[in-house]
Amino acid sequence: MKKSFFLVCLMLSLAFMSCIPNKDLVYLQHMETAMDSTQVLTETQKPYRVQINDILNIRVKALDQENVQIFNPAGEEDFGANGEQRAYFDGFTVDLHGNVRIPVLGEVNVLGFTTEEIEQLLEKKLLEEEFKETANIFVSVKLTGIRYTVNGEVGSTGSKTLYQAQVNIFEAIANAGDIQMTGNRKDVLVIRQYPQGQQIHHLNLLDEKVMQSPYYYIQPNDLIYVKPLKQKSWGTGTTTMQTVATIVTALSLVTTTLLLIDKI
Repeated sequence: MKKSFFLVCLMLSLAFMSCIPNKDLVYLQHMETAMDSTQVLTETQKPYRVQINDILNIRVKALDQENVQIFNPAGEEDFGANGEQRAYFDGFTVDLHGNVRIPVLGEVNVLGFTTEEIEQLLEKKLLEEEFKETANIFVSVKLTGIRYTVNGEVGSTGSKTLYQAQVNIFEAIANAGDIQMTGNRKDVLVIRQYPQGQQIHHLNLLDEKVMQSPYYYIQPNDLIYVKPLKQKSWGTGTTTMQTVATIVTALSLVTTTLLLIDKI
């Protein structure tokens, strides 16, 4: 009787220790501290600055559109490719020196500029070198989507592209099928490219303060990694019922083995 009671208590203890609690699954909880040790910034998101390998969508408009046709890709509607492939062929890629090659203007350095600053730069160069004020030149510069990569405990790993001006961490992960139940929401890694190299930033998605983090909005070429919870490596199950079933099966196997040994 005592042995049975002990086994039941042991089984229940293991079950509650092994299952994933609800508080580890609910996003944006009110917590005292955030996981990210970096100083929380309450200012609005800083504008993105162009990096190497970014692809820019540049369009030039004028009163006489034929005069600026050379700056704009032709036959775009006939190109048999999806949006991302078309952006690659029609866009302007920032090379290793931070330059883009633009018809007539040649190489223009855009590394570290915002899209608004590039628009002003190109308008100035066109007016100085090619057109007069009366041409009413208008330049539009956009990133050809935000491309990022997601690995780890998500529904769909791999590279993703969202055609939006800005994307937050929840949108990025939702586009990858959300975090699996076995994923660690307390410590999601964002690996970001900088001119001096890569840096790793930690985000606690369970804490509502994550919305104030400077890494809440992802940037092009970000790598998002969702680590597994320790319960996954234990292999006991993600819910209490799954864990109990696993433990009962294991205990049954042990008991059967002991009985067979005794008979021998």
